[in-house]
Amino acid sequence: MGGMRVAFVIYDGFQVLDLAGPHEVFNAAGRYESLVAAPDAGPVRSSGGLPVHADHALRDLDPALDLGDIDTLVVAGGPGVDAARADPALVGWLTVAAGRVRRVASVCSGALLLAETGLLDGRRVTTHWARERQLRREYPALDVDCDPIFVRDGRFWTSAGVTAGMDLALALVEDDHGRDAAHAVARELVLFLRRPGSQSQFSVPLWSAQPATDPVRAAVSSVQADPGARHTIVDLAGRSGLSARHLQRRFTAEMGVPPAAYVERVRVEAARRALAEDDEPVETLARRLGFGTAETLRRAFHRHVGAAPSDYRARFRGTRLPTDRLPEDPPLDGPPASDRLHSGYLAGDSLADVSG
Repeated sequence: MGGMRVAFVIYDGFQVLDLAGPHEVFNAAGRYESLVAAPDAGPVRSSGGLPVHADHALRDLDPALDLGDIDTLVVAGGPGVDAARADPALVGWLTVAAGRVRRVASVCSGALLLAETGLLDGRRVTTHWARERQLRREYPALDVDCDPIFVRDGRFWTSAGVTAGMDLALALVEDDHGRDAAHAVARELVLFLRRPGSQSQFSVPLWSAQPATDPVRAAVSSVQADPGARHTIVDLAGRSGLSARHLQRRFTAEMGVPPAAYVERVRVEAARRALAEDDEPVETLARRLGFGTAETLRRAFHRHVGAAPSDYRARFRGTRLPTDRLPEDPPLDGPPASDRLHSGYLAGDSLADVSG
C-alpha cells in the first residue's frame, strides 16, 4: 500500500473498536500503511469475543531494528489492559519502541498501558472517564484531565473512550496532511460534524440526571430537540402537563438543577458545537440558540466553559497550533496545558463514548 506506517498494538481483551475505528480512518486517508502487532501473531480475542488477526508478534519486531520505518504507534485499550500492564515483555517492548517512533498515541484505556512505560510522566493525558480515578491513583506523576475527548502533549496523544479514537485519528491525519485531507476522510466515513479536542466526554444526558417521570421527560426532550426555542417555566409546564410551580419542583428534584439552569447548559453545549463547526457570527448564534444577545451568550459561555466564545472558536477550529506554542516535546515548564490541546471530528451530537 505504501505511505506512512502506523503500528497498532493489541492484546487479549482489547476493545475491537479501539483498533477498527482509527484503522479505518487511516485507511480512508489513503496515505498510510497499517500493521497490527500483539504479543503473539495470529488470532487475538477482543473483549467482545471477536478475534482479530495480528500480523506480527512483538517479539519478532525488534524495536531496535525493525521500527525505523514506523511513523506512529497506537496502543488500543480495553478490559484486558490491566493484564497487559502486568506483562513485562509487552511493557518493555513498548518502552523501547515508543522512543524510536515519531509519534505515540493511545485510545481509551490504552493510556494505562502506555503510562506503565513511564513515558507519560509529567505529561497531560486523558482516557475514558470511567478509568480516570484508576489512572490518577496508579500513575500520580501524570497530569490527568478526563474532560477532553483527546489531548496532545508533544509527540504523545491520548484519547477518551472508543469513538474518540476516530476523532484522534482524524486529528493525526490533519496534523500530517492538512485540513482538506481530514475533511475528505470525514465525508467518506460520514463523520460530518467537527468537535474540538476540548469537547467534554459528557453529553447533556450524562452531565445531568435522567428524568424519572413522563412530564419531566417531556420537558427535557423539548429542550434538547430545539435549544433555541422558548423554554420559560410556563412554556415547559404547558408541554409537561403540570403547573409551573409543580414542574419547577419535580424538574429540580429529578434533574438536580432547576429548569432555567438546565436550559442554559443545553444552549451552551449547542453553542460549543456551533462555534467549532462554522463561522456564524456570535450575535447571530446567540439569537438562534435563545440567548437573545451576544453579551448574554458570552456571560453564560464563560460561566460554563471558562472562555469567551471568540477565544474558544479561535483555539479549537484546527488541530495545528503555531510551532512556537507547541514544540515536539515541550518541557514540563513549557506552554500551559491548555495550549497543548487539539481538535477533532465526530458524527452527530457529542455522545459519551463506550468504556474501553
